[in-house]
Amino acid sequence: MYPIRIISQLRPILQGFRKSRGLTQAELAARLGVSQQTYARLEANPGRVSVERLHAVLQALDVEIQLSPQGDDDYHGGPVAVRQPREPW
Repeated sequence: MYPIRIISQLRPILQGFRKSRGLTQAELAARLGVSQQTYARLEANPGRVSVERLHAVLQALDVEIQLSPQGDDDYHGGPVAVRQPREPW
């Protein structure tokens, strides 16, 4: 799980998930139906994209986002976390 407390933490997380999948920016852009340049701008500044577009990127990477209220004793990662879905049993 990768907690995100400030938006600047999202860039290296997106890059890491993309690279761990063995994808180039061009390959991920093709999955999303956008140009490599468009995806590069998104990855460079993910705080400027819509939640809908960010969700599409996370889905293409097979990653889920989990929101949690601050101070929730059952969750210690902060207000937002990005993680790979668990394998089904």
